[in-house]
Amino acid sequence: MYVADSRATASAEPAARPPAGRLGTAIAPTVLALGSVSLITDVSSEMVTAVLPLYLVAGLGLSPLGFGLLDGVYNGFSALVRLVGGHFADRGGGRHKTVALFGYGLSALCKPLLLLAATLPTIGMVLAADRTGKGLRTAPRDALISLSSTPATRGRAFGVHRAMDTTGALLGPLAAFLILRVTTDGYDAVFTVSFCVAALGVLVLLLFVPRRHEAERVTAEDSRPAPAQETTKVSRPAPARPTFRSALALLRRRAVRRTTVCALLLGLATVSDSFIYLLLQRRLGVPDQWFALLPLGTAAAFLLLAAPLGRLADRLGSWRVFLAGHAALLAAYGLLLSPWHGSALPYAVLALHGCFYAATDGVLMAAASTAIPQELRSSGLAVVQTGQALARFVCSIGFGAAWTAWGDRTALGAATVALAAGAAVAYAFRPTAPTPAEVVPA
Repeated sequence: MYVADSRATASAEPAARPPAGRLGTAIAPTVLALGSVSLITDVSSEMVTAVLPLYLVAGLGLSPLGFGLLDGVYNGFSALVRLVGGHFADRGGGRHKTVALFGYGLSALCKPLLLLAATLPTIGMVLAADRTGKGLRTAPRDALISLSSTPATRGRAFGVHRAMDTTGALLGPLAAFLILRVTTDGYDAVFTVSFCVAALGVLVLLLFVPRRHEAERVTAEDSRPAPAQETTKVSRPAPARPTFRSALALLRRRAVRRTTVCALLLGLATVSDSFIYLLLQRRLGVPDQWFALLPLGTAAAFLLLAAPLGRLADRLGSWRVFLAGHAALLAAYGLLLSPWHGSALPYAVLALHGCFYAATDGVLMAAASTAIPQELRSSGLAVVQTGQALARFVCSIGFGAAWTAWGDRTALGAATVALAAGAAVAYAFRPTAPTPAEVVPA
């Protein structure tokens, strides 16, 4: 395997510290390989996401209530299994690739099963299995990115990965749009092609992403001291086997606790993407046939800004960029509430929306990694991700209920006030520089 061999070859050379500059900030091959996997997988998943509402409502005749239940399963179920994925990845000395491979494989197998599911319970089971795969793979994948990067380049590494991931999110709806136009039985073709693309992503992960414990063994062997030095070396006890209790105990660390609380507070006021697009459609009267293209504006801005904002987070600090991203989301809310109906409105809102994701998605994981020890990296990141995902799920339910009861503008106004208050609290409660005891190795 090229990546694994290249890492072993590089570690066999003299252990000289890379000079500042391009070599010192190079992106690890593991990050690029994981970015390729995410790009391919997102093409597959976004192909399905783009056609799923029409397939369920128009194709299978599901009621809006039934679709709402399935949408809740699709977007909220992965939060319930992220801790499981992080836990199993950390147990056994770092099985990050194994757990991620299982998660990607499970999601891939669910694509053709959509062709066989025709009732609400069976479709719900398939979507739950698909989200289980996503939940299992997310924390191990982010842990691999974190463990393959230094603290000085972690923001950039996550930014490059998220940019590659978003490229897939940009290409997926376009691929589904083209397939529906050129095929007779469009939905079946979309699901079939989606499975083939997802299988390719699993193959790339299997062949080009090294196992973390293999890289650690090579590094340990190459850095082993001379025999004369071994006699004076003090042995250290092996770290305890990771458990759920030890993962949750990470919340006792000030930096981890504050990171999780801030992510949770801000997640409670982060309106779902679908509601943002529906609000834009209502404001501008976007025709139904063009509605599916609105997410491409967010994805394009995310793609262009993810890597630059990741580098900026490394230079200025992750929390400054993270909070600035929520300021961009607050500005997007303000534009949707304003009386402006100009032709530039959708471009401005979608650009701010994409800027929000570019400044927060990978940056939060880079910030959280600073205080999480290596042996609990997957579990610790899963704790933060689970809190944020559950908060956003609660926000989606609350926003939908508020929209039904009071109207869209009142609901968005309440979300704007909540986001401003949450940002103020997060700024005051944000993690400060970690103490020496809280600083962990890369």
